[in-house]
Amino acid sequence: QVHMVESVGGLVQAGGSLTLSCTNSGGSFGNVAMAWFRQAPGKEREFVARINWTGFRSDYADSVKGRFSISRDDAKNIVYLQMGSLKHEDTAVYYCAVARNMQSLSSADYGGWGQGTQVTVSS
Repeated sequence: QVHMVESVGGLVQAGGSLTLSCTNSGGSFGNVAMAWFRQAPGKEREFVARINWTGFRSDYADSVKGRFSISRDDAKNIVYLQMGSLKHEDTAVYYCAVARNMQSLSSADYGGWGQGTQVTVSS
């Protein structure tokens, strides 16, 4: 069973950095792609980044490209999201999830959602 648990987020000043992590409370990820999504108040959950099962391919939303980096450590069953040059508009609840369809960027095609973690960027 896959159920993701995200690390605690936090409050960061604009321009700062923060690294999130998540792990599967049910054990190993297995050979699956993983992704991060986020949801700001009053907005739909949106794709942020994903990494394929080998860890050699990653994709990013245009809004975070060049600032965020996703990685995975399968030995530790952890997926990371390194966030840099943070902006106020990055404020959201961040979730990690398991891809059911690697071709999709829709949250409907991902599962194992955790409770999410709040990231707040002060301007």
